[in-house]
Amino acid sequence: MPATPSSLHPARLALRLALRIACFLAILLLPAGTWRWWEAWAVVALYAGYVGIVVPFLRRHDPELLAERLDASPVQDGQKGWDKLLTAGLTLSYAAVLILPGLDVVRFGWTEALPLGIELLALTVHLPCFAWLSWVLRENSYLSRVVKIDRKRGQSVVTTGPYALVRHPMYVAMIVMMLALPLALGSRVALLPAFVSIALLIVRTRMEDTTLHAELDGYREYAGKTRYRLVPGLW
Repeated sequence: MPATPSSLHPARLALRLALRIACFLAILLLPAGTWRWWEAWAVVALYAGYVGIVVPFLRRHDPELLAERLDASPVQDGQKGWDKLLTAGLTLSYAAVLILPGLDVVRFGWTEALPLGIELLALTVHLPCFAWLSWVLRENSYLSRVVKIDRKRGQSVVTTGPYALVRHPMYVAMIVMMLALPLALGSRVALLPAFVSIALLIVRTRMEDTTLHAELDGYREYAGKTRYRLVPGLW
C-alpha cells in the first residue's frame, strides 16, 4: 500500500471535509436568507453521504488519488492553457447553479418552485451517479480536476470498468448531476447556468480527448476500440 500523505491524517482530513461541506451548505442557504429550506439540506446530505463513503475508501486504497482530487486549485502545474479558461468558466457557471436557486425559489420567488415529484426524482438520480463516479474512481488512479498528463505518477491508459464503455465516464456523471442539481433545488432559473456548464464540459471532453490522442501513449489504440467519448452509439 502506498504511503499516506500527511495531509490525509484522519483528523486533518475530517476537518477539511467538514469545512468544505459547511461552505457548500452556506453557499446554498445564504442567498436564500433562511435555513428552513429542506431541498438544500437534502442535497448537502446526499453529497456528504457520498463523501463519507468514498473518501475513507480512497484514503485506504488510493491515497495519491485522494490527494489529487482534494486539490481544489483551478490552476496547476502541467495544466493545459485552454483548460485554465474552461475551468474558470466552469467555476463561475457552477457557482451560479448553487447561488441562484435560493434567490429564485426562496427569497424572491422569481419563478414557481418545481413540482415535488421532479425534485425527488432529481435527488434520486444522484444515487446512480454517485455509484458510477465511485466505479470511475476505483478504476482510474490518474483522475485530476484539471486537464494534464501526469508524468510524475506515470499516467497510463485505463481501459477497464466504465472506460470499456466510454472514454470519459466521469464527465457522463458530471453532466447528469449538473442537470439534476437545479431540479433537486426546485429552480428553473438555475437551469440556465447548468446548461452553460454542460456545454463547457462537452467542449472540455472534446479538447481533452484530442490532448490524450496526441500525448498519452496507447490512447489512440484504446480510442480505436472504445469508440465513443460520452454516449455509446452517439458521441
